[in-house]
Amino acid sequence: MKITVIGAGVIGGNLASKLSTAGHDVQVADARGPEAVRAEVLESGARAADLADAVQGRDVIVLAIPFGVAGQLADLFASVPDETVVIDTSNYYPGMLSEPIEAVDNGQVESVYTAELLGRPVAKAWNAALAETQRTKSVPAGTPGRLAIPVAGDAEEARKVAMSLVNDTGFDPYDAGTLADSWRQQPNSPAYCTELTLDELPAALAAADRVKDARVRDSLPERFAALGANPTVDDVVEMNRAAHESARGRAPGGVSRRGVPGLPGAHRPRQGQRRPA
Repeated sequence: MKITVIGAGVIGGNLASKLSTAGHDVQVADARGPEAVRAEVLESGARAADLADAVQGRDVIVLAIPFGVAGQLADLFASVPDETVVIDTSNYYPGMLSEPIEAVDNGQVESVYTAELLGRPVAKAWNAALAETQRTKSVPAGTPGRLAIPVAGDAEEARKVAMSLVNDTGFDPYDAGTLADSWRQQPNSPAYCTELTLDELPAALAAADRVKDARVRDSLPERFAALGANPTVDDVVEMNRAAHESARGRAPGGVSRRGVPGLPGAHRPRQGQRRPA
């Protein structure tokens, strides 16, 4: 596929590298210009491009940009064909990574808000896994214990495309339903950055609670500070799991916290399994 990743940060750079390694034709664009794309991002074959040129003639555009800024791209996307699949990876952290946004604070689903800013439909993927998880814990399809990433979107074809690309980046895709349902994979739900397998993810999505999960999200600075200097990715995952275990009496998906969370289990379910009704 012809794919453009907008945003050359940690998430965008990693996705560009993995998708180009998987054989896709990948361009990386950044508002700061092509020179902002790090050399290591291009080592697998991705190409740096000007933002205005990078959205033309592409099958997929991945938005790896901060939450709330998609409106700045609305004019650019006005000429993008309807059939181009747009995938949003962003997350809302009010007072931490973005200014408070009244509509989202009042309950509007994050990617629904992003779609309104952009002026076109989006799918949601790659938002519910830490950048370091995505960089270091991708494995080939069929590997026991492969971690899963939820994918949401209103158009079935867009979900299928996004799920295929999640698989190409080394994770089992899980069909999490419509964009309105994607609040279940927002910060800090039981499914968010807790490194679950395809067998474990459905229960975590089903356990989401908007009010409680927002409280967990807003407590992040205090909880992160308690980890001390230089926490590892496993420390952060364990912190996220513990927040829900203490609130609900068990870890997301009923997984034990002994050892490293989300590692191989006895059963690997069918790839692309649908969410529970």
